[in-house]
Amino acid sequence: MTKLVLTRHGQTDWNREGRYQGQADPPLNSTGRQQAQALADRLADRPLEAIYSSDLRRASETAQIIAQRHGLPVRQDRRLREINQGEWEGLRVEEIIARYPQIWASFLNDPLQGQAPGGEPPVAVAERVWAAVSDIAKLHPTGTVLIVSHGFALATLLVRVHGAPFSQVYSYIPNNAEIKEIEWR
Repeated sequence: MTKLVLTRHGQTDWNREGRYQGQADPPLNSTGRQQAQALADRLADRPLEAIYSSDLRRASETAQIIAQRHGLPVRQDRRLREINQGEWEGLRVEEIIARYPQIWASFLNDPLQGQAPGGEPPVAVAERVWAAVSDIAKLHPTGTVLIVSHGFALATLLVRVHGAPFSQVYSYIPNNAEIKEIEWR
């Protein structure tokens, strides 16, 4: 059984401003870099077999800061990316509501089926993230692996291992730089 240490990337300006990031690629801000350094400090004595990260800058930069402490390379996997938010990327909720009122209402009515125009269905995110983690677990069947990813992407893993209905996925989204530990079979 693979032990996974999951963490969401550090803060970006878009997090602070409440903008949907999705697969847009804003960098960490100074708070995010401090959060990543604090993660590195918290994990300094933790034996890690490998470090994996989304290929988006905010996750890979967080992972690099942690990896320096462990002398490990960061292995990037684009399947660990955040949900693609399509035309909503870069917008705040109030802007989305103003520009896409019917689509937003549909999303609120059924968040698991609703998606941003040009975006990705939530279930598709879960399938790609679960496939990535299954592949990682096959490579490290008994080790402890750090995965640095994104809020919704990590929530799909957490809801699965906790046996919760997928409809609760949004309540499992971790905060920036929050650590969650799970076992993956």
